[in-house]
Amino acid sequence: MSWELLLWLLALGALLLLVVQLLRFLRADGDLTLLWAEWQGRRPEWELTDMVVWVTGASSGIGEELVYQLSKLGVSLVLSARRVSELERVKRRCLENGNLKGKDILVLPLDLTNRSSHEAATKAVLQEFGKIDILVNNGGRSQRSLFVDTNLDVYEELIELNYLGTLSLTKCVLPHMIERKQGKIITVNSLMGIIAAPLATGYCASKHALRGFFNSLRAELAAYPGITVSNICPGPVQSNIVKNALTEEISKPIENSGDQSYKMATSRCVRLMLISMANDLKEVWIAEQPFLLVAYLGQYMPTFALWLTSKLGKRRIENFKNGVDADSSYFKPLKRKHN
Repeated sequence: MSWELLLWLLALGALLLLVVQLLRFLRADGDLTLLWAEWQGRRPEWELTDMVVWVTGASSGIGEELVYQLSKLGVSLVLSARRVSELERVKRRCLENGNLKGKDILVLPLDLTNRSSHEAATKAVLQEFGKIDILVNNGGRSQRSLFVDTNLDVYEELIELNYLGTLSLTKCVLPHMIERKQGKIITVNSLMGIIAAPLATGYCASKHALRGFFNSLRAELAAYPGITVSNICPGPVQSNIVKNALTEEISKPIENSGDQSYKMATSRCVRLMLISMANDLKEVWIAEQPFLLVAYLGQYMPTFALWLTSKLGKRRIENFKNGVDADSSYFKPLKRKHN
């Protein structure tokens, strides 16, 4: 074989590999490190058993699905949110899986904005189970309103709930983890904690703040390698987050939450979250295309990404005013089938 033919074949092979990787990326629903961990990493079924996991915002959406999947792994669960009746419903369904008994699940009502109650809640968990292995900061609310139309008390509520409430509970749990020199602090952030979009200025601000805080906290905890601090950043996921979003006024409900069916299935998002937790990943992005692509562009071509989101943002605002789900302006994601 001549050198020319060999070089031609090598070039062709490299081109084919590039095409294959591009096609994989176009079908990806998580960042490359996360998908590698899904393929080659540790399994949640191996790593998360026999742990005590405290989940806030456990009464709906991502938090609810998370506790259902955790209940199949043989963990002890602490379910927190404001609505006791909904927490009891979630507990009953967890018990239907057959892997847990009533004593393995503690229903602990909690208002993240009532920071004075967080220390007592932490003590209640420790009294019940003796330890907290994983804290999942999932509680929070979104926003759908234009800044010029929105009262400032909406921004205060978003910061109190999404940011300060999360910090307060973390501050109560962290000394216990430091004493044990181990633990996982998992914060369900958002892709909007990395990029930005119109109609969610306060929500984006609270999520950007969370990302900055926990990245800094991770550095402060470098002396405790057994403590993992993780930011989970999902894109659009099927849940009630839009239905429960804040609008121009605290007491004004959203008029139309739109079609949610095209968004990522909650079960798939949670499965990737569990893989992240099992492999101690520091930050993960979970989103179908084109949302994932926008996040990558934001890292490597920030000016272009900001221009793109501004262009798409015009359609997002138009959809919102017409009662259509705002996120549908970003095309229909490429769907994947998962077992």
